[in-house]
Amino acid sequence: MKILISEKIDAICPKLFQEAGFEVDYRQGLSPAELVEIIGDYDGLVVRSAVKVTAEALAKGAPRLKVVGRAGAGVDTIDVDAATKAGVLVMNTPGQNANGVAELVLGLMLSLVRHIAVGCAALKAGRWEKSRLAGTELRGKTIGLVGFGAVGRRAGALAQAFGMTVLAYDPFLNDEQITAGGAQPRRLDDILRESDFVSLHLPKTKETANLIDRAALDKMKPTAALINCARGGLVDEAELAAALREGRLAGAALDVFAEEPPAAGHPLLALDNFVGTPHLGASTAESQVNVAEAVARQMIDFFQNGGLVGAVNSITKR
Repeated sequence: MKILISEKIDAICPKLFQEAGFEVDYRQGLSPAELVEIIGDYDGLVVRSAVKVTAEALAKGAPRLKVVGRAGAGVDTIDVDAATKAGVLVMNTPGQNANGVAELVLGLMLSLVRHIAVGCAALKAGRWEKSRLAGTELRGKTIGLVGFGAVGRRAGALAQAFGMTVLAYDPFLNDEQITAGGAQPRRLDDILRESDFVSLHLPKTKETANLIDRAALDKMKPTAALINCARGGLVDEAELAAALREGRLAGAALDVFAEEPPAAGHPLLALDNFVGTPHLGASTAESQVNVAEAVARQMIDFFQNGGLVGAVNSITKR
């Protein structure tokens, strides 16, 4: 079996493939056209979040290409429908970076309520703005989690450690499952209306694109803040910027954007009540090892034993 690793990944990934007797090519920085040109030479493809696996690439990869492994959770850069039609299995590694992302959620919340980023910038510019930057505490506040998978559950547990009330909405879980996960179940509208912080933990799909639009933002408290460390495109960023400018929302923090990196002059980047980071959720040493090891082990198991751990689509065996 021949595996193409198309993005930077921890060394444990190619090491495990090689120990299992697989041939590995490690080629970073492939353009879409270059990927189309060579993908048919491989049985498996490993991607992170940068390389787009298009319908054209998947069609060109067949019949040899059998599996695309995503070292991470989101598969919005992979045309899953086209993969299914081409008979290519797509698998991801959910939960492997959950703690790293969840800790960033809490870090962004603290940065907002304690004005960490603004205070640091002012201090470096020679300004001592102690009186202007009085903040609030997380204890006693309510966080509403939109999506209650591995990251949402971990974020909820960390929030509880700060003394917060945790609400959760997930269309794929019933109330008993949410309660068992340590949160109070709510409808989406109730999450928006009741929460001091709304944190998104959803994949990007046709149904969730721009889920947080003008109507959703208007349901939130003017004292509330929005956090998105999930996927870019879940939030209408222009409407979010308007809500922050006009005082209809107190704060927001995004680790992910509809366009990455965001264009120069993006309206959010000029606002003091906005904190942004460059897609750092899974960028911890621990998360990088976890996803690299998981995707290799899952793909090896698929080739050797027909294992389907992490499969996000269903294919006819070929």
